[in-house]
Amino acid sequence: MGLRTDTVIFFVSAGLTVAFVTVAIAATETVDRVFSRLSGWILHHLGWLYILGVTTFLLFLVWIALSRWGHVRLGGHDARPEYGNRAWFAMLFAAGIGTILMFWGVAEPISHWAEPPRADVEPRSEEAAELAMAFSFYHFGLHTWSIFCLPALAFAYFVHQRRLPFRLSSVLQPILGDRIHGPLGRVVDITAVLGTLFGVAVSIGLGTLQINSGLAQLFGIEESQPVQVLLITVVTIIATISVALGLDRGIKRLSTLNIGMAVGLLTFVFLTGATVFLARGIIEMLGVYLGSLVPLAFWNDTFANTGWQGQWTVFYWAWTITWSPFVGMFIARISRGRTIREFVLGVLALPTAFTIVWFSVFGLSAIDIEREGDTGLVEAVVVQGDVSRALFVFLENYPLATVVSGVSVLIVVIFFTTSSDSASLVVDTLCSGDREEPGPVRQRVFWAITEGVVAGTLIAATGKSGLDALAEVITVLGLPFFLLAFLMMISLVRALNTDYPELRRPQLPRSIRRMPRSAQRARPTPGGPVPGPGPGPEDTPGAPPGERPVGDT
Repeated sequence: MGLRTDTVIFFVSAGLTVAFVTVAIAATETVDRVFSRLSGWILHHLGWLYILGVTTFLLFLVWIALSRWGHVRLGGHDARPEYGNRAWFAMLFAAGIGTILMFWGVAEPISHWAEPPRADVEPRSEEAAELAMAFSFYHFGLHTWSIFCLPALAFAYFVHQRRLPFRLSSVLQPILGDRIHGPLGRVVDITAVLGTLFGVAVSIGLGTLQINSGLAQLFGIEESQPVQVLLITVVTIIATISVALGLDRGIKRLSTLNIGMAVGLLTFVFLTGATVFLARGIIEMLGVYLGSLVPLAFWNDTFANTGWQGQWTVFYWAWTITWSPFVGMFIARISRGRTIREFVLGVLALPTAFTIVWFSVFGLSAIDIEREGDTGLVEAVVVQGDVSRALFVFLENYPLATVVSGVSVLIVVIFFTTSSDSASLVVDTLCSGDREEPGPVRQRVFWAITEGVVAGTLIAATGKSGLDALAEVITVLGLPFFLLAFLMMISLVRALNTDYPELRRPQLPRSIRRMPRSAQRARPTPGGPVPGPGPGPEDTPGAPPGERPVGDT
């Protein structure tokens, strides 16, 4: 057929995708009921594990960045970054949560301000505003990017350093050994392909709802299934063209253009709104985030047990983890030549800093506008539950509202396009495992079209409930990815210890390690001098003062 791919991974993934869509159309209620129960069980019984796990990912990444392995360069000592910092940041951000910021930048702060997550906080109060901003930063800041950064670092190391295929199974080589090339490895890779397809399909569906809301606000176009299917078709065509052009000519240019437009929208809201209030608020909200980071990182709603965390935080983590192979592999692909320390701090710090500024400007502006008078934001987001319309209701309070809303629709379209074409590139790479070139263009085009077909078919056949059902499916699929992330940490440390033995910490023999410290100090260092009468370390010829002679170890 002229394809260059792994036959089993490619055709099994494609077949399961078609089978799922067919069953979802034919038996929507049954599929919804089954996955609703499974996702409900996961959210209720394993929510605490998600909270603890994502915090563990963050702590692990900070530790490894600051560790003795931080200076290890991905791709070898002589490797240098292929993309400059600005292009690198634009691509990793556009492929990560750029779409989510457009969708939730106004909606989440307003929602938590009107209905605080904690019952002891008065709605629409100053405390509720601070809590709303803290939760928004928590959901889209360091923790979300930790979910992306961990698999990205694992991919980057095993692909660029050990020259393994660009597949999820490769990051488990220190644990599975040669079995990564067998049936077990293919099961892992097929799961990664399905998780990426379903996650992108849900995001395309949600983006379509937001685009449709924006067009309805601007031109009075009705919000209906035919319009949404048409919008998905347009986004899919643009994504297909972009992915056919390749990483440099397509995705890079779209990402750079999009981040520039997003910064322009951010600047417009900042300058035409309550500028002084926002300038003060950005600084203050940074302090709020830093002060609440540790409590929120371990908060499990233990006493109240309202179920709020399962609907918000745990669902975010479960959904984000299904994206992690896609975003992680894409970031790894564009990050060859960077050190581990540069990679981790860049992936965690740069997008988080932008997220804090974005949510501060849009979230605080929305809360301030709603405090001054009822503008319909709370009504749209909280009462009606129309989250997709929040941004456009918000922009009605600014000059040139029609023009700015039109630009916002274009930004959303490009954000979702870059997510779709990046996902197509990654899915094809997952199937082929090729480090340099994923395969013929038609393979990437196939996956770009498949993503659009999955989202479009679900909207056309079942409407919004179909997307809700798919969201529950990826919540269930998120659990194995979450467990794999723990294995990634173990695998990465094992590989670093094996590949860089000179960076291991010196270890005393086990028999000496079991002795009290006073006895250990009296024991001779292997290969070194025997303690006893005679000159001390300071009397050793040629030894600096206070330095003890050591042996071979």
